[in-house]
Amino acid sequence: MSVNDILVQGAEPLFFLDYYATGKLDVDVAAEVIKGVAAGCEQAGCALIGGETAEMPGMYAPGEYDLAGFAVGVVERDRIIDGSTIVAGDVVLGLASSGPHSNGFSLIRRIVAASSANLEAPFTPTQPNTLSDALMAPTRIYVKPLLALLRELRVKGMAHITGGGLVENVPRMLPTGLQARLARDAWTQPAIFDWLQRHGNVADAEMHRVFNCGIGMAVVVAAADAERALRFLDAAGERTFRIGEIVAQPAGEPATVVV
Repeated sequence: MSVNDILVQGAEPLFFLDYYATGKLDVDVAAEVIKGVAAGCEQAGCALIGGETAEMPGMYAPGEYDLAGFAVGVVERDRIIDGSTIVAGDVVLGLASSGPHSNGFSLIRRIVAASSANLEAPFTPTQPNTLSDALMAPTRIYVKPLLALLRELRVKGMAHITGGGLVENVPRMLPTGLQARLARDAWTQPAIFDWLQRHGNVADAEMHRVFNCGIGMAVVVAAADAERALRFLDAAGERTFRIGEIVAQPAGEPATVVV
């Protein structure tokens, strides 16, 4: 989450620090957690340079722990991506997510509880993954392919699709007076979102406000660069879709519309 947030301004993550707190330290659990943090740092090309482990008896129930952290990155001032060059006619590309990533779990927990779903049951008849696996698939880290794309062509804006979903995150990169019109049928939504919508009876508008719905990162490029960017990201191993375009914002309409 941290390195993807840094990335949207064109910055390269340099290092990450973690904070792990628990009532009584379970070394085996803590080691697995830090192993996961280290794997994420490797994917992002940044260093894990230390952190803090705190034991606070009475503050946490047995078996519980709290995890936090932050990342620091760097970008040359004249290469900062702030969306200011985005104009009507530009294209919005979407990089596929692995699932809910790290957002929407208040609603997810309610849906799982209300549906009495078995988290350890196979999610699909043809795959060994469980419902828990589908819900907890690790957040995709887009740093290396997108930093490479920045060296290849001009990227005008990026939005990491986190809490607030597509409709609240995409506007962060748009200048005043512009709207992103996204075509819902332009990308393949992972089956886990269909499951959540069906079992939670969630309206489309709420799905787009809470979840990434299959798009973990939105990238704006000039129309003339769109196909080149798609080919480049596909070659880098990213599932990428042309999901919409930038238009003048009609009076009274939101900055992002999913149609």
